[in-house]
Amino acid sequence: MNGVTGRMGKNQHLIRSILAIRDQGGLRISDDEFIQVDPILTGRSEEKLKELAEEHGVKRWTTDLDAALANPDDEIFFDASTTLHRAGFIEKAVEAGKAIYCEKPTAVETAEAVRLGKLCRDAGLKNGVVQDKLWLPGLRKAKKLMEEGTLGRILSVRGEFGYWVFSGHDESQPSQRPSWNYRSEDGGGIVIDMLCHYRYVVDHLFGPIQSVSCLAATHLPERIDEHGEAYPCTADDSAYATFQLENGAIVTMNSSWSVRVRRDDLFVLWIDGTEGSAVATLRDCRLQKMSDTPRPVWNPDIEQPIDFHQDWEEVEPDTEYDNAFKVQWELFLRHVVLDQPFAWDLLEGAKGVQLAEAGLKSSAERRWIDLEPLV
Repeated sequence: MNGVTGRMGKNQHLIRSILAIRDQGGLRISDDEFIQVDPILTGRSEEKLKELAEEHGVKRWTTDLDAALANPDDEIFFDASTTLHRAGFIEKAVEAGKAIYCEKPTAVETAEAVRLGKLCRDAGLKNGVVQDKLWLPGLRKAKKLMEEGTLGRILSVRGEFGYWVFSGHDESQPSQRPSWNYRSEDGGGIVIDMLCHYRYVVDHLFGPIQSVSCLAATHLPERIDEHGEAYPCTADDSAYATFQLENGAIVTMNSSWSVRVRRDDLFVLWIDGTEGSAVATLRDCRLQKMSDTPRPVWNPDIEQPIDFHQDWEEVEPDTEYDNAFKVQWELFLRHVVLDQPFAWDLLEGAKGVQLAEAGLKSSAERRWIDLEPLV
């Protein structure tokens, strides 16, 4: 597990996925068989690796990645490092013959993402990219509604993601995200971050994206870095994107680290269909059927008589879902050990990079961009 001393790698992949699988006794695959996991942590900082390993009872860690890759008993290489370093690590893992699983985006340019995917494919190595949002409880509930036909034909989807990331100018409110996120030369930017997610979410839930129109913006031009120094923000902190799907549905997604939240969650997805509508958050989903749809009248001269939050029923409120990252980890472990299908390989992940690159091109050229087949 490479680069898991960072927030996402530590919390979601190490603690809530791999260590959770370890602590439950492994991944059960039959009445008397389990897939066991034994992580080794790799990275640049000996101090951080040692502290993380000791805190969570991980016996193995090293700053010598080459030595770790040389161990034939370690079958999977996982990377959660920064995007611009990912290619070099994947190349090393391919040369070592490992199964490869990594965070997204796999690159900041489509050609590079495709190259890495083909590198793994041509080497005959099992590989995968993290596409965790597909297993969020709220989206799983919404998907079930659509599969059952409850919403009818999907007409449009609207998504809102974001929250206020402090610039750091006020010492009492330090920034909660690393400074590289706001420097394009370091692989930062909300377009490359979020449109990679939107590609797989939209493709797998609503239908393939045909074209994109996007406006990227840098609303806060300066932030304070980890050393207390001011730096210019060269990457976008907000993105306003519209996707047209092959089936005719329209999807709009707004993303920003410069907004304050007054909605049900940090991410909310509104889905409107001919027979009903659904509103999904990270964990919850609510449904309004045609029979419960109100008939409002526009009249700004009186108080609104309709409470538009009523007449929505909660979908599966008592159903418990496992951590989304852990769910996909278990699928990948089954793929590696049992050769079970796994649809989310690096070439599939390259589609997210393609959408992000098309979004940036659309913003720069102020026009719609069609998506072409990658391979």
